[in-house]
Amino acid sequence: MPKSRTEFWKAKSLAEMTPKEWESLCDGCGRCCLNKYEDDGDGAIHYTDVACKLLDLKSCRCSDYPNRARKVPDCVRLTPDVLPTMTCLPPTCGYRLVHEGKDLYDWHPLKSGDKNSVHAAGMSVRGRVISEEGLTEAEVEARIVKWPLTRRGKKPVR
Repeated sequence: MPKSRTEFWKAKSLAEMTPKEWESLCDGCGRCCLNKYEDDGDGAIHYTDVACKLLDLKSCRCSDYPNRARKVPDCVRLTPDVLPTMTCLPPTCGYRLVHEGKDLYDWHPLKSGDKNSVHAAGMSVRGRVISEEGLTEAEVEARIVKWPLTRRGKKPVR
């Protein structure tokens, strides 16, 4: 297959992608589903190790993707139009990388051909987070971590 067809993210703009291509840019890391706080002073995004109640902590995918916006009102539906305003996407995010004109990492499933490569590379939240279910806002805010902003993986806890 010619590279331009295989690596569609290099040949097409985000707006030109089919819905299937667009969805495949998600590497399944789950980092975007972590609770985050924006610093009022400098606008910096601070991640926690607390995941949305809909995130399946094993697969790192939304457990109710079609109904997520109804069940979690502040869940953002990512589109090519919204993407430029999304300052909270992690630096490893496929959508962010393509938007910035960068290539996907080798562990991205579109490059590796394996949907589990994101986990094997230690880039997903698997084994590193807890669900927000039952936590107070103060308990969530006390769990700020830096690792979701890194580009390097660590071996996940099994």
